[in-house]
Amino acid sequence: MKNNPIHKYISNHDCNSKHCSTCLVNNGKSGFSRRQFLSSAISVATAAAFTQFDSFCFAAKIRNEIPKLTGGPRVKVVFIRPDREPDVSWPGGNCDVPAQQALFIKTLENAAKELNVQLDLRAEPLNKPADVTSLLEQLKQSPPDGLIVCGMSLTIWPTIKEIIEKRGDIPTILYSHLSGFTSHLQLGRDLPKTYVAATPNVQWLATAVRMFAAQWRIKNSRILLITKAGTDIVLKPWGTTLRRMDKAQFQEEFKKVEESSEIRAIARAYTRSAARIVEPTKQDILNAARNYIVIRHLLEIEQCNGVCIDCLGWKNPVCMAYSKLLDEGVPAACEGDLNATVGELLSIHLLNRSGFIQDPSPNTVDNTFIGSHCTCPTRLDGFDKDQRADFWLRSYHTRTGCSMQVLWPAGREVTVLQTSANAPSMLVGTGHVRSNIPQPPSGCCRTAVEIEMDNVVDTRNVKGFHQLFLLGNHERILQAYGRLFDIKVERIA
Repeated sequence: MKNNPIHKYISNHDCNSKHCSTCLVNNGKSGFSRRQFLSSAISVATAAAFTQFDSFCFAAKIRNEIPKLTGGPRVKVVFIRPDREPDVSWPGGNCDVPAQQALFIKTLENAAKELNVQLDLRAEPLNKPADVTSLLEQLKQSPPDGLIVCGMSLTIWPTIKEIIEKRGDIPTILYSHLSGFTSHLQLGRDLPKTYVAATPNVQWLATAVRMFAAQWRIKNSRILLITKAGTDIVLKPWGTTLRRMDKAQFQEEFKKVEESSEIRAIARAYTRSAARIVEPTKQDILNAARNYIVIRHLLEIEQCNGVCIDCLGWKNPVCMAYSKLLDEGVPAACEGDLNATVGELLSIHLLNRSGFIQDPSPNTVDNTFIGSHCTCPTRLDGFDKDQRADFWLRSYHTRTGCSMQVLWPAGREVTVLQTSANAPSMLVGTGHVRSNIPQPPSGCCRTAVEIEMDNVVDTRNVKGFHQLFLLGNHERILQAYGRLFDIKVERIA
């Protein structure tokens, strides 16, 4: 297996069962030869194939427009430094401080433009008592959604301290670019809604802007909750609105949607780009594409930005439709799970990627953590990346319809995230991908990823359910986000 190009997907797999799809492929007994499988998997992994995948998906214009959030947060930015940096100080006369500030401003403005954030930026350095009094009065009279204080010199740290301690309830980031010693950077560490970002990485300022944008977007999102009809609900800790709809309405809308060029284009995209099609028929895949069109239509007419469906047991599952929505950055959560819905909102808007909602199953023999579900995004590396994970088209676990078996890259770091819809809290853990679990012989859901968790003595201690798996290690930014917005962050085990 060492030279096998798909070894990264099926490491530690040697069951040799006559019922196991992976073993059948390895042994050339599946009716889909090993050479064909490898050729398909390798071709799907190329950028050209994925460009083709996208072109298939959008060969016909999708008529329904999912509403986009309009507007954005207002973030106040100030620079605390003397008009001229003394030669004997820190950063000292060897640093071109005005040029440094210009770089900070450019980084902030580029991020704000991309994320639709309104910067209320004071370029003139703030260093006089009257300036501080004026700023504090402005913050009191018209509180922004966030405040970024760029502390740029040790000589004026008492001014920074006064602003941080008197700015009120405004979420605030103190950014220090090698301008604070250990004693100075104790400032704010015990204050609520305060994050001290001391780093020479200027690009981190773009992350600061993204955190404010994410909080605003979560607060202003409207999720279509398809379960039972009723009045709108607001998730108070997050501000997200849930618009309720009865499941019967989804089924009625599905009956109205006839096969069209756009549905055939989506079905053709998934058919041609799948590394393998195992159980689904052509009609199953067309129905999966119809589900996608139905969801888009409902989001448009209800003016919602994401969806959560009580879908467990549906014979025509929404799994492939969900995968496509998640690849487009549209929150889509299974089984009416509101915790997972908040998790998707957070991962999409803060981490620029969708998460894999899964059913947890600890492996007590190897002390690993297996998560499985029948839908998963393929753009695991983020919306700004061209890479897509290879996938197979499978049946749903009711042995009907079409679902996704997405193959995760072995060895890559993973974050495990569990948010709470009813409290400002989250659980976070990290690990790396060990393998993908084949079905059969296992009886779990189709995408099944085995994780080796970091610093977890017994994976039965991992808290939560329907936790999100996210490719990459995002623990630090989630902790920073929690500090900034008073969200309790704890280890997941």
